[in-house]
Amino acid sequence: MNISMSGKTVFVTGAASGLGRATALEFARAGAFVGLMDLDAAGLQDTRAQVEELGARCITHAADVSRKANCEAAIAAAIGAFGKLDVLCNVAGIVGFYHATEVSEAAWEKCLAVNLSGPFYLCQAAIPHLLKSSGNIVNVASAAALKGQAFTVPYATSKAALVNMTRSLAMEFMHKPIRINAVLPGAMNTAMAHSVRMPEDIDMSLCQRYFNMRPASDPADVARFIVYVASDQSLSLHGACLSIDTGASAG
Repeated sequence: MNISMSGKTVFVTGAASGLGRATALEFARAGAFVGLMDLDAAGLQDTRAQVEELGARCITHAADVSRKANCEAAIAAAIGAFGKLDVLCNVAGIVGFYHATEVSEAAWEKCLAVNLSGPFYLCQAAIPHLLKSSGNIVNVASAAALKGQAFTVPYATSKAALVNMTRSLAMEFMHKPIRINAVLPGAMNTAMAHSVRMPEDIDMSLCQRYFNMRPASDPADVARFIVYVASDQSLSLHGACLSIDTGASAG
């Protein structure tokens, strides 16, 4: 399916690498103008170069997504550059494995701040503009949102909350010209996934239920799905939380 996003403006977080970068590139291939946000300024510039090689107009905003003021400034910068906003993609996220009793206060708060508070602040800033353009939001949650996962309590909790945030926003704006959905990937071949370290002395048998039986997804495959959800091919999708996890949530 050839999807055109020509004339659309899209803002993508977590764009310095992994799924965020892949998503930015897929929107660029579809003809969109792309705004990028990430804390990693160098990675962000690498993504920008690749986006511009595809012929797409692009701006970057290097900042911590967990701070409300940064989110407001990032959306304002996109509006200043493009004049409107059609799609917000909340891709930025962090993950970690811990014994629940050993999760530090800092680790807990950082996970919730990046995975939940940041997307909410960006939604707050973006929604007034998306209402004007009849645009939409795609939140990237996780297969971890759908079931308990040992040793990932902060991550699974934040992603489950992001799913219900998506549904609650969809209900609040049910009578408004905006669509709000979530995509739930499973394991992906990204640098973040490969950098995860397990704590010592964990019971691996407790992890088997959420380890994929099929190979991990290519980020580009998930990114193409995100573009589809954000496109006019999916006008009936609102309040949907859609799994793309190679069967991880099937049973």
